[in-house]
Amino acid sequence: HVQLVESGGGSVQAGGSLRLSCVVSGYKISSSCMGWFRQAPGKEREGVAAIYTGGDYTYYADSVKGRFTISRDNPKNTLYLQLNSLKTEDTAMYYCETVSGNRGQGTQVTVS
Repeated sequence: HVQLVESGGGSVQAGGSLRLSCVVSGYKISSSCMGWFRQAPGKEREGVAAIYTGGDYTYYADSVKGRFTISRDNPKNTLYLQLNSLKTEDTAMYYCETVSGNRGQGTQVTVS
């Protein structure tokens, strides 16, 4: 049974920072691509960042490049997303997801 639990969201002012965590059970994140997605009300789901196996190659959407950093702690089986220089347009529900499509309940980020 694969379970993902996101946390770390909250309400911050523009320019602030947050660190999102995604604790994964039943699935080994070190051997798979993992990603963060977000969805704001009335908008399509957007892929924010991804981290791949074999060298830890990372991908970032243009909208977050230079501000967000994806990382993982393999022993803790936890995925992270560091959000810096937050903008109001970053307001959304953030989800972590496995390559198989499993995802958690999400964590809300609100930037004012």
